[in-house]
Amino acid sequence: MDAKDKIIFQQLDVIRTMTENNLRRVGEDFWGAPKPALPAKDAPIKDAPKKDASGKGAQTGDSPSALGAPSQPQASAASEQPQPPPETIEDLKAELDSYVGLDNIKQEVKSLINMVTVYNLRKQHELPTLDMSLHMVFTGNPGTGKTMVARLMARIYKCLGILQQGQLIEVDRGGLVAGYVGQTAIKTGEAIKKALGGVLFIDEAYALNGGGESDFGQEAIDTLLKAMEDHRDDLIVIVAGYDHLMEKFIHSNPGLESRFNRYLHFKDYTTQEMMQIFAFQCKKGFYKLGEHALDAVKRYIEAENQSGITFGNARGVRNIFENVLVQQNNRLAGMDSITKQDLMTITEQDVYRAWGMPPPDREASGQDVESAGPDRAHELHGDEPV
Repeated sequence: MDAKDKIIFQQLDVIRTMTENNLRRVGEDFWGAPKPALPAKDAPIKDAPKKDASGKGAQTGDSPSALGAPSQPQASAASEQPQPPPETIEDLKAELDSYVGLDNIKQEVKSLINMVTVYNLRKQHELPTLDMSLHMVFTGNPGTGKTMVARLMARIYKCLGILQQGQLIEVDRGGLVAGYVGQTAIKTGEAIKKALGGVLFIDEAYALNGGGESDFGQEAIDTLLKAMEDHRDDLIVIVAGYDHLMEKFIHSNPGLESRFNRYLHFKDYTTQEMMQIFAFQCKKGFYKLGEHALDAVKRYIEAENQSGITFGNARGVRNIFENVLVQQNNRLAGMDSITKQDLMTITEQDVYRAWGMPPPDREASGQDVESAGPDRAHELHGDEPV
């Protein structure tokens, strides 16, 4: 193998490593995602590659130097590690209950779980059942939890036996529509193929109904409707977007109206709920709010949330949290010595600097730490669940 081949194989190895790292991050959202199960302490450790007489590592069937050569069947890495136990419907309900806000969504999802459970029981007892339409329309502003709940629904459907795989494939107009005649059906078909056995989640689905002679969105809709009919037992489609735009989109096509009859509306978060989301971020990152920082965060959120749509609900809270951390890092960088407590504490000054507002001069106003009242940081990171 010459030097050029070595460089190519090194590049392939780097690309593989980056891809694996990116896949591990898939599913992360503002509220966090479950960490992958760690192997048991007594799990067998894979033997290191043996060296040949020349001292070089022996080639294996999946090594770069064996590309193009027949390889011996090998057990996959996944089969060598203990698999986590399958999720139960009670576990998924508990996760749903742990989400901030979404009271009406939680009730709708639980009703849906009950409906599917009874449907399965009737089938087991050979009783007649009505066809269920599990395709759904999610409406609401950005950052209200639509994608998060769609991921959970895919797992719920798998747990209930409706879907085989339970994966969620997320696309928008760009993931379905191509720029030339005939290509849109192929592109949409590829997305559908990836989603078989799981959920196809189409964000901003109203953009498919662009109209105009040169628009191929209708071709994507037609391909989607046919797939929903052909794969009734192994494909569920969830479309999402703004309220009035999604209503117009669904009513623009009789096929869409007949297949999407289950609507879930995601309300904007209240200030208190957004404070809880901020608290979750603090708890997850092992941060705590110092004196007066809690009130500063609340004022910051209220000021930025004057326009709920542009602020983006939970998405806006995440941006605020990241802005605050930038200012905390800047403050810590100027300190001569930094303790663990310093690394964990977010101050009132950090919040105001992130907001772009001058922090209050408490000495001039006669307020000091003692007279300002007890630290209310426990409201964010105390024992009560977020």
